[in-house]
Amino acid sequence: MSERTDKLKAAIETMHKCTAQYVDSTPVFETFQGNVIWDGVVDTFALTGNPKAQRCHAWTTDESVVTVLEIPPVDSPETAVKIAIASGQITPA
Repeated sequence: MSERTDKLKAAIETMHKCTAQYVDSTPVFETFQGNVIWDGVVDTFALTGNPKAQRCHAWTTDESVVTVLEIPPVDSPETAVKIAIASGQITPA
C-alpha cells in the first residue's frame, strides 16, 4: 500500500472502529451544469467488524480525510463523492 492508502486505512479504523483492508482505487470526475465540481481518486476498503457497512470509500482533501460508508444510497465511489458534496463534507472544486 502507499502512504496515502495507509493514512486512509488508519483513519477508517479510528473513525469507524473496525478493521479496513484496501480493495482498489477509482478516479472520480464529477461535473454539474458543465463545471467540474470534484476530480480525484477514491479508495475503497473492505470492512470487518463494522455493524453498518461492509465497505467504505475514502479520500483526502487539502483539509482532511473523508470517509463514506457504503450504506444505501451509497453503492460506489461515485455516489460516495456525490453524498459527501451534498452533505457538505467536501466543498466542490
